Amino acid sequence: MNSSPVVILTALNLEYDAVRSRLTDLRVHRHPAGTRFEVGRLGGCRVALGLVGKGNHPAAVLAERAMAEFSPAAVIFVGVAGALWPSIRLGDVVVASQVYAYHGGTSEDDGLKARPKAWEIPHGAGQIAQHLARSGEWFRGQPGDAAPRVHFAPIAAGEIVQDSAVSEQARWVRQHYNDAVAIEMEAAGVAQAGHLNRALPVVVVRGISDRADGTKTATDGENWQPRAVAHAAAFATALAQELVADDAADQRETAKRNRQAQMGITNRNIASGNARVGVQAGQIHGNVTVGWEPEQPADLATAIGELRDLLKQAHRDGQLDEDTYAAAETELDTAGDCLQEETPQSRSVLMVSLRRLRGLVADVTELAARLAAIMAVAKGLS
Repeated sequence: MNSSPVVILTALNLEYDAVRSRLTDLRVHRHPAGTRFEVGRLGGCRVALGLVGKGNHPAAVLAERAMAEFSPAAVIFVGVAGALWPSIRLGDVVVASQVYAYHGGTSEDDGLKARPKAWEIPHGAGQIAQHLARSGEWFRGQPGDAAPRVHFAPIAAGEIVQDSAVSEQARWVRQHYNDAVAIEMEAAGVAQAGHLNRALPVVVVRGISDRADGTKTATDGENWQPRAVAHAAAFATALAQELVADDAADQRETAKRNRQAQMGITNRNIASGNARVGVQAGQIHGNVTVGWEPEQPADLATAIGELRDLLKQAHRDGQLDEDTYAAAETELDTAGDCLQEETPQSRSVLMVSLRRLRGLVADVTELAARLAAIMAVAKGLS
């Protein structure tokens, strides 16, 4: 399973609560700048959930903060939007194939000229979302006789609430962003943050709660917001699990190819009867190593420092609880002190601390592998 979580962000508490209700094992994660996330589980997927508030600017800042804090596999922005076309029904789900920041432009003597800025959904994430929509599995177990339609189309993201079909802004959007099917206020900020973080996959999922045509008060009174939010949350949480599963499959395939490359030659042996097969390796020169041996660190102090960084990241990702993380930090501190003393007794204490640490992090594959390499070097000191 991928060690990185999926970050899910929302603008409204109603949207936040709809996602939160689907998570288990929740714990608060405090960012040093004061932002509070909640980290939980969604089946085999870890999720970091955050509330960004209204508007593209706060959405961009807090999305960037979440990306730096959790190093996620992907970011999903979940919420409601207004429909721009009659074919988009209340309660439908729109997955943004593109996000338009429609307030960019230049004012000239003959009028305001659009300067479009847009971000496309990453191809892989888009393919997974399309497959999920076709399967209909995302809506299984939800209230209602039939799943809402899922549309893959552009979304327009601006800085003001649009609730008119004839206003100057409505005409501007219709003229310059005619293929947009929904309009909202945060997706451009989140998309920009993802673009600036090494093109981190960002998927925007919106439930249609109004028609952006002056009837918003009426549709809100008919409780379309909670229904639209529930549909968007159902699709987004199902998508999070699919994204993690797909990423884990890619990692397994990459690891398999790396092992095959390290072995050099791949042979298939078939034995029948009482025959036994050993190792078939073709022509051999020099030493033979079967399997993969992790690279051992040259400097223990540096290796322990790197292990401390990995330990911190595992804690942020929810792989280590507070008590385990604190105990592991204590053992690392002891190990670091022992390295500085360089006496036979300190080397003995070093190995004891590393063994204790191994017991604490055994369930975290990357930490356990790195620690095994460190222990192999430490044994050579005694």
